Amino acid sequence: MTPSPHHAPPDRLSPREPLRRRTLLRLGALGGTGLALGPLSACAGPTGAPGPGTLTLGLNRSLVSLDNKLNQFDAAVTVQRAVRQALTRIGPGMRVQLVLADRFAMTEPTVWSVRLRAGVRYSDGSPVTVEDVATAVEMYGKVNGSFLLGLFPELPTVEKTGERTFRLHTRRPVTVLDRLMANIHITPATDNRPEELQSGVGSGPYKVIEANSGAGEYTLARNPRYWGRPAHVDTVRVRFVPEEAGRVIALRSGELDVVDTLTPDSAEQLTGLPGVIVQETSGARINQLFYNFRKPRGHPLADPRVRRALTYAVDGDALIRDVLTDSAEEAQGVVPLALEGAIPTGGYTYDPGRARAQLKALGAEGLRIRVIWESGEFAADSSVMEAVADMFRDIGVRTSLLQFEPGGDILKWRQGRAGDWDVIGNGFPGTTGQALTSLQGMYGGTPERERTRDTYMGYVVPDVQRRLEDAATETDATARARKLADVQHTIWNTWPSLWAFAPKTMLARRDRVHDLGLLKLNSYDLSAVRLEA
Repeated sequence: MTPSPHHAPPDRLSPREPLRRRTLLRLGALGGTGLALGPLSACAGPTGAPGPGTLTLGLNRSLVSLDNKLNQFDAAVTVQRAVRQALTRIGPGMRVQLVLADRFAMTEPTVWSVRLRAGVRYSDGSPVTVEDVATAVEMYGKVNGSFLLGLFPELPTVEKTGERTFRLHTRRPVTVLDRLMANIHITPATDNRPEELQSGVGSGPYKVIEANSGAGEYTLARNPRYWGRPAHVDTVRVRFVPEEAGRVIALRSGELDVVDTLTPDSAEQLTGLPGVIVQETSGARINQLFYNFRKPRGHPLADPRVRRALTYAVDGDALIRDVLTDSAEEAQGVVPLALEGAIPTGGYTYDPGRARAQLKALGAEGLRIRVIWESGEFAADSSVMEAVADMFRDIGVRTSLLQFEPGGDILKWRQGRAGDWDVIGNGFPGTTGQALTSLQGMYGGTPERERTRDTYMGYVVPDVQRRLEDAATETDATARARKLADVQHTIWNTWPSLWAFAPKTMLARRDRVHDLGLLKLNSYDLSAVRLEA
């Protein structure tokens, strides 16, 4: 059964006592503490401490598949890549590392020569083949609703040149194809489909021995046929624990070894506790309150002046300080500045008087805004949404909040195939470390992609798309940087987001967990993790 979305009303006190912005911000900042001290029985969570050779992960979102064609939140990447692998990966320092390939080089502006490693095999003993790579590229290109597809200016075609060698061809230069291919997971061609696979073998250091995708629970065992360095840990249990309070208590009690996507309040509670270590790093993700760009001509939100006017209602400094408790930075550009090629393009200004005046001048008074998001999209998401609703009330805009449970049908809403909405709380990871690919994924939509609902929230601006394509295919690095800078300013001026911020990456682990190398991508190499008594 697919969980249904539920409404989260902006006012959570009594109907006769509206929750004002300062009160809400104060409650948002304190809410994590109250939750984490509540009884475990009130929260869904795992039971029983893991054994000495078992690592147990508590995820904040349901891992409905170990295929990444559609399911690509940060913590999922850690688990998915332990089972299925790509030709390359983005490692420490956001550098490209070779995985299934031992050679990956641009030999012409539109040609890359690739060679598979000798002896790479799946967990069932069958070899990884060039045909598997070709089929994987084809299947990723056919699936609807994948944000990964939008990262590619174009998908390459595969030309087999030998038993282990092939060429990747593109019509125009794609200068970061080695980075982009880190997102294409390879699986046997006979088992691959243009959909999110629920079964099948992989070439990674772990194999699946138990799976309950409906509950988001998996058990992984060390792959005895793994072609590379064997994983250190015998068994990995993956659990979906939706409530942060449940994850925090289970970590403190030793029932979980690692929990991801912590709020600052929970991190503060856990810091300094015996047996618990909090890890933090700068992130390459942007979290946005992104506008719905599928609004028809004549709708107020189809006008960038209205979109900009609404941004003046949001007190970003207060959200960062009082709700996110300085665990994030307000966005100064359309992608995180941590990405190579990103530039500052502007900032959000809090001026509710200006918001009211501009909305009145534009004939957009009395707006009703529906905000949607999936629980766990980012830390403190509900508190952020409630605060924004309270800020909107201050300028005469009425807001309804629609929150989806993990595993629900928000994907259909994002694609415009279900109900209507105005603003979505969403996060977009910097999977390649390059601003170019994030820009392409979010802002490079075309009418052709919109027909299959493969654009980012319906964002189709032909001038932006053309200029992004021009930058993406520019082989001169200096010229490419200049073109990228220019188009980022153009995107900012379309006012795609009501508000946006770049979060820090935080997780917590038991002190028996060692060598967890947390990356800026908010993932880590599961096979490198060790357990000590």
